[in-house]
Amino acid sequence: MLVHIQFQDQSITYSGGLTQRGLVILFGYLENCLLAVMAYDRYLDVGYPLRYTVIMNPCLCALLVMVSLSINIVVGLLHNVMVLRLSFTALEIPNFFCEFTQFIKLTCSDALFVNILVYISSSMFGGVSISGIIFSYVHIVSSVLRMPSSEGTHKTFSICGSHLSVFSLFYGTGFGVYIVSSVTDSPRQTVVDLVMYSVVLRCLSHLSTA
Repeated sequence: MLVHIQFQDQSITYSGGLTQRGLVILFGYLENCLLAVMAYDRYLDVGYPLRYTVIMNPCLCALLVMVSLSINIVVGLLHNVMVLRLSFTALEIPNFFCEFTQFIKLTCSDALFVNILVYISSSMFGGVSISGIIFSYVHIVSSVLRMPSSEGTHKTFSICGSHLSVFSLFYGTGFGVYIVSSVTDSPRQTVVDLVMYSVVLRCLSHLSTA
């Protein structure tokens, strides 16, 4: 988007579009996985404060990040391989980046199988991450309920507050944007929604984490 604004050139090569799409999937799914890892980190901090530094050692942190990154690289490559199997009559995307649904709308091939595979993989990875986050916070809440003092409860909410705000921004707005983009026929409205989600709200999420 910044390159397009700077050089007033909105063109991109086919390979460049696939690369951009793969990176969007990679970092989007990676953030999804890291939110689950952060929830697990909060769970250990609240549930096992004395053993926290032993369990969440630098080696485990690096391992969790590398596993998340490796899985998402494979997922991004699989998405691109599925797109390469499609044929296109035109490649003019009414958006500021190569978004998957826009790719599918331009194909002249039968995209049903690709759509099914993509939605299954997205549901699996999203479902696993959300399940991990819910599991962690169920145990955090049960630990809070067992705390005798209000000071411990306040400390727990201060530990989990930033993660909960990022979680709400990431999943809440993402779900809303894609529901709106799937039912609206206005390309301009879709672009505005995606800019708000992918640029503005991501900056707010990282500020909340910081």
